[in-house]
Amino acid sequence: MRLVLVGPPGAGKGTQAEFIAAHLSVPKISTGDIFRANVSQATQLGLEAKRYMDAGGLVPDEVTINMVRGRLAEPDALDGFLLDGFPRTVPQAVALDKMLTDSGSTLDLVLELVVDNDEVIRRLSGRRTCRGCGKIWHVEFDAPKNEGVCDRCGKELYQRDDDKPETIAERLKVYARDTAPLIDYYGAQSKLVGIDAEGPVEDVTERAIDALRSYSA
Repeated sequence: MRLVLVGPPGAGKGTQAEFIAAHLSVPKISTGDIFRANVSQATQLGLEAKRYMDAGGLVPDEVTINMVRGRLAEPDALDGFLLDGFPRTVPQAVALDKMLTDSGSTLDLVLELVVDNDEVIRRLSGRRTCRGCGKIWHVEFDAPKNEGVCDRCGKELYQRDDDKPETIAERLKVYARDTAPLIDYYGAQSKLVGIDAEGPVEDVTERAIDALRSYSA
């Protein structure tokens, strides 16, 4: 099965991608992993991407798309995959459709993790990161025994700039502008299934797997 997972920041895409990919026995492919692999291996695409990243710019679509194309051509992805973090825009989705068509395949399904903005802000703004070991805690869901102090190493916990409400609100605006149009794009292809992403992680996973069973049936 060939899947794409979409949803706003804080929807739990990374966590759900791991569980769903394991259930389907397909590789979980994230753009972050692809970028790191190309940069660490100093491939031509990796060096080109690094040049943009070092300059503080965005990596052009063409470079990202070519990296994804190379990864999907690897043996473990030929019979199926789960893409997390790609496509991020409609032009990238069009490019993905074309590369799959060119290889004689097609995308089977797009799972949208649905969560409202207030819940996203609650989830992300509650995160606290340890200055020592880097472990991430949460003031509601995974609180340390002593407020502001890491249970693991005893160092101070702090709130990253990315986890501040005003930053999260801006990230949600970017998602609404750039990525949310994918919902209409894939909906028009009758490939979109929405999953309620609120509640315990295991409940969300169960809903996603139930949706996949319904599709397969």
